[in-house]
Amino acid sequence: MQEKIVIALGGNALGNNPEEQKEAVRNTAINIVDLIEAGYQVIISHGNGPQVGMINLAMDTASKINKDIPEMPFAECGAMSQGYIGFHLQNALQNELRKRGLSIPVVTIVTQVLVGKNDPAFQHPTKPVGAFYTEAEASEMRAKGFVMKEDAGRGYRRVVPSPEPIEIVEIEPIKMLVSAGHIVIAVGGGGIPVVDKGESLQGISAVIDKDLSSAKLAGQLDAGTLLILTAVEKVAIAYGKPEQQWLDRLTIKEAEKYMEDGEFAEGSMLPKIKAALAFTGSKAGRKTLITSLDKAVEALQGKTGTWIIP
Repeated sequence: MQEKIVIALGGNALGNNPEEQKEAVRNTAINIVDLIEAGYQVIISHGNGPQVGMINLAMDTASKINKDIPEMPFAECGAMSQGYIGFHLQNALQNELRKRGLSIPVVTIVTQVLVGKNDPAFQHPTKPVGAFYTEAEASEMRAKGFVMKEDAGRGYRRVVPSPEPIEIVEIEPIKMLVSAGHIVIAVGGGGIPVVDKGESLQGISAVIDKDLSSAKLAGQLDAGTLLILTAVEKVAIAYGKPEQQWLDRLTIKEAEKYMEDGEFAEGSMLPKIKAALAFTGSKAGRKTLITSLDKAVEALQGKTGTWIIP
């Protein structure tokens, strides 16, 4: 039986605009199909921070210029981002599989994720979306009512609430497709956040962290490994400092201690470590690997990357 892996693609695997994204996902598809040829069954999730911010800003700007164009709720912007990122990934994977003579269906699921309507995150927006801004540009954005925060030394970004994922709404059709041997792309951008209103589910303005949703997806699919792909080959402590140290593996206790010490930046590595702890600690035998896209196969062979283990 193939080992089941949920792959959480970071922003470096995607582009900042449609043309750039097409080129990026072509390279991403090569690495993912390498994993498939190495014998792994893959389920794919992805971020959408730049894309959903771009869509939301474009729709907001258009509605201000033309009153006939309605404002677009953030949940609908998330759905749009799932659709167009999913299309590019799906298309690139199909083309790469075809090149290698492999016939495996690829499908994208527009995915809702249930969150708590009273989640405290709604009172404290933290999730970066959209482009990076200078300090002066950030001040202008604040004047328009946006919440802006500095992001790990890379500039300022808009932040929105980031509630905890409770349940993948479309988990049953995802399980059916995975069981049938399909390559499934799901919970894009962390999923479209919805709250339970009793008789209905309702979209809400927020962005769920894609790594936490990926951990939830991996758990509900009973995957053996959560593979979180990011811009760096390994996790580091004292990152960017002279005493920087790359880590080959972390136990849950070690990771929790480093989190308490503030070793992981909130806008970059911290959510990945939290997701790793959530998945690795959820059931015996589960493990998480954090590495870069181009090192994924080597990392799964134990040659690089950072493993988070019980």
